[in-house]
Amino acid sequence: MTTDNIFWDWIAGRYAKQAVADEASYKKKLAISQQYFDADSRVLEFGCGTGSTAIHHAPVVGHIHATDISSKMLAIAKTKAGAAELNNISFEQTGLKDLNSSNESWDAVLGMSILHLVANKDSEIERAFELLKPGGVFISSTPCIGDSGLGFRLLAPIFRWIPLLPTISVFSQQELITSLQSAGFHIEHSGQPGGDMVAFIVARKLNRASPINH
Repeated sequence: MTTDNIFWDWIAGRYAKQAVADEASYKKKLAISQQYFDADSRVLEFGCGTGSTAIHHAPVVGHIHATDISSKMLAIAKTKAGAAELNNISFEQTGLKDLNSSNESWDAVLGMSILHLVANKDSEIERAFELLKPGGVFISSTPCIGDSGLGFRLLAPIFRWIPLLPTISVFSQQELITSLQSAGFHIEHSGQPGGDMVAFIVARKLNRASPINH
């Protein structure tokens, strides 16, 4: 078990009780995301936490598979999904890179508040690109800590040496966009619904024969 697993298992109960920090922004992201889904969509979410986003989207898609590295986060998510009587949602304890899934098998991949909590965002983005069908979308919401100023950029690496703290990666919104484009994505939507450093981005894996529409 890694330090990240231990931390998120330890915090799961308290995390589940926390209210959404900016509910208006969260609802706006949910609404924009659903513009890219239909009743047949196969959706993969990694870093699903206690399942709130997956549970919200489940009624409007064909199937959603929600994954997380924390068994205790997933236990809470399963309880919530059961209470909602959803039969088109599944859960799995795994990281994105270890997911046993065929390439080009998902219509959408969600990474909500997770890319800053992985050691290598580029490899996660590249894996999301592989898993998506041509024309599919990668939807992410990411605190871009690099936009918070030089002070935090200097302090963040120190946090990695503190025992039991999770991985925290520092990058700017532009660095995130560059990573997405380098993986082959076309940025279809980019914004900050909360007016802060959290970047909400919809990136499309273009059909091989499709031009980019500006």
